[in-house]
Amino acid sequence: MSIFPPLATPCYRITALSGEYWEGRRRRDPHEVGGLSDMAGDTVDDTGEDIGDVTGGFGPYDAAARGRAVRPGPSTRTRVREVKGGVARERRDDLATEEPLEIRIQAGQERRTVAVTMRTPGADFELAAGFLHGEGVAHAGRIASVAYCTDADVAPEARYNTVTVRLRGPMPELPSLDRHFVTSSACGVCGAAGLDALRDRCPPLPPLDGPRLSPATLYGLPRSLREAQGVFGRTGGLHAAGLFTPAGDLVALREDVGRHNAVDKLVGWASLNGLLPLGGHLLMVSGRTSYEIMQKALAAGVPVVCAVSAPSSLAVDLAREFGMTLVGFLREERFNLYAGAERVTV
Repeated sequence: MSIFPPLATPCYRITALSGEYWEGRRRRDPHEVGGLSDMAGDTVDDTGEDIGDVTGGFGPYDAAARGRAVRPGPSTRTRVREVKGGVARERRDDLATEEPLEIRIQAGQERRTVAVTMRTPGADFELAAGFLHGEGVAHAGRIASVAYCTDADVAPEARYNTVTVRLRGPMPELPSLDRHFVTSSACGVCGAAGLDALRDRCPPLPPLDGPRLSPATLYGLPRSLREAQGVFGRTGGLHAAGLFTPAGDLVALREDVGRHNAVDKLVGWASLNGLLPLGGHLLMVSGRTSYEIMQKALAAGVPVVCAVSAPSSLAVDLAREFGMTLVGFLREERFNLYAGAERVTV
C-alpha cells in the first residue's frame, strides 16, 4: 500500500498564507491537486490578494511598473496567426511560461547563490528543495524555512524569481557547486558532479529492493501521466514527472519546461513532506532520460525510472552501476529494458 495520499484528495503545498513562506510544516491548500499550481496562473500581491490573471492583458513587468510585485503563472497568453489549408486566421494561444529562478541558501549570516535555473513558475519551493537534495547540499531535516526574497537588492519584477532556503547549522561544503552556474530548461545542470562524485554519497540500491512490475502496469503509465498534465493540455509545451505506485496509481505529478526541473519539484515535494526515500515507487518522465534525471532519482531512493523516449549513454551507465531499473521507449504496448530487468516480470 502506498504511504502517499491518493491524487484525487487535496495535497499539501509546502507554503503558508499566500505561498510566500514555508517553515517546516505542512498546510492544507485547496488550490493544488497534485499538479503545477501556485495560484494556477493567478497573480497575487505581497498581501496575498488576488489581482487578476497574469495572462489576461498585463504581465508581471507591467504590474511591477505600477509598484506591485507579481507572481508569474505557469502559462502566458499570446496572439498567434494560424495558417491552415492556405487560410490564415488570428487566434489566442497559451504558451508555457519560462522564467529564471535564483536559488539562494543562507546559514546564519552567510548567504550564497547556488544556482539560477530556467523554469516554469509554480512549486518553486519544492524545486529549490529538490535541487538541493539531488545535489547533496541539504536534506529536508536541514531546511528551516523557504521564502521568496524581499531583500532590497531584488527588483520588484524579480521577487517571485528568487528563493532563499534557510538552513540549520553551518554553511555546507559545496564542492560540486564551487561557482555560480546557470542551468537551462534544456540541458540540465552544467558541470554537475560525475559518476565518481556520485559514488561518494549514493550507495548502489540492493538488486532485490523496489517494486515488481508487470508489463501491463508499465503500458498504462504514459496515458496516466498525460491525462494528469493540466498545463500541458493548454500549452502543449511542458514536460512532466510523475510518481506512481507499483500498481500504476499516480501519487503526485509536477510539470515544467525542463524535465529535470519537474523531477526536482517532485522530489522537493516528497522531501519537505518527510516522505523520502521513495523506495517502493517508480518515476515516469516525459521525453528522454538523462544523467541528471537518473542522479536525482537515485538520491531520492527511486529504484525504477521510465520514460517515453530514449535514455542517454550516461543514464544507462548510472542505472547499471547503481542497481536501478531503467525503461525507455515506453509507448503503447512496447518498451526497452536498459537496466534492472529483474524488477519487471517478463
